[in-house]
Amino acid sequence: MSEPRSRWSRSRHLRAMGLALAVGVAALGAGGCGGSDSNSASSEAKQRLERGTEEAKKGIEKAKEEVKKGFSEAEKTAKQGVETGKGEVRKSIEKAKEQAQEGIEKGKAEAEKGINEAEKQAQKYGY
Repeated sequence: MSEPRSRWSRSRHLRAMGLALAVGVAALGAGGCGGSDSNSASSEAKQRLERGTEEAKKGIEKAKEEVKKGFSEAEKTAKQGVETGKGEVRKSIEKAKEQAQEGIEKGKAEAEKGINEAEKQAQKYGY
């Protein structure tokens, strides 16, 4: 159940990182299309590139945190599954013990009944 969610989460973060990089590249391209003053255009392009880079870094950090969170949730779910499985095994063992005990009791009762019948038959025929 957590597997599809973690794949979705990873793909969402990869798209976010791609978007952040695209913004940075677009900022760089837009800076190059400026006016006649090449120094101010270069400076503006540099600032946009730096902002885009910062946004991309923030996006990557956020993606890392989300991936860690997803792995943590998956681990928690797996542990809960193991605990649930242990409980089911314990219940099965207890049920098997109860059934075995019932079988033993039933076998004893049938054996006693057989012994009593055999004794009656032996007395009937004089043994």
